[in-house]
Amino acid sequence: MFTGIITDIGTIASIEDRGDMHIKVQCGYDMNDVDIGASIACSGVCLTVVEKGKTDGRNYFCVDISQETISCTADQWQVGAKLNLERSLKVGDELGGHIVSGHVDGVGIINQYENIGGSWALTIKAPQEITPYIAPKGSITINGISLTVNAVQDDDDGCSFSLNIIPHTAEVTTLAHAKAGDSVNLEIDVLARYMQRMIAAKAA
Repeated sequence: MFTGIITDIGTIASIEDRGDMHIKVQCGYDMNDVDIGASIACSGVCLTVVEKGKTDGRNYFCVDISQETISCTADQWQVGAKLNLERSLKVGDELGGHIVSGHVDGVGIINQYENIGGSWALTIKAPQEITPYIAPKGSITINGISLTVNAVQDDDDGCSFSLNIIPHTAEVTTLAHAKAGDSVNLEIDVLARYMQRMIAAKAA
């Protein structure tokens, strides 16, 4: 379980094909405090630490990623790619964002990302299957980042929704380098998921 508050930006240092994809992620975490088997969200994808260490003066951890996960997530599994990192929530930690599971519900495409008055206006195209769960003033996770939806525009094959990105959020996440056309991992708010299920069950 996570909160969507990014605590580090990692870099994919290497990728090996071991049936599953085995990647090494360089990071700023003190790996002495991270156990083998611990969960780390990598741009919104909950992954399990299978190796850890330090090479060339940089800490790293390794994770294995199945083909199923690769097929359901954004195009981010490349050497040199930057990943938003968040360690799993501990009892007693501050809940600064919202409850995030680290399970990607869909892949969106950035339609627009422009600087307006110091902040950034971000518009994302979402697929049809998660459109019912996206609402103005509701929470959504973009590449692991807890954000608030400003507005939603429905269309025939999904919806487009807009968000405001403050300078601090851009600076401490991979959104500093985002651009139109990029794919992003989307996770809907768990409360919206259960609410939609309750409504569907009541209508049945």
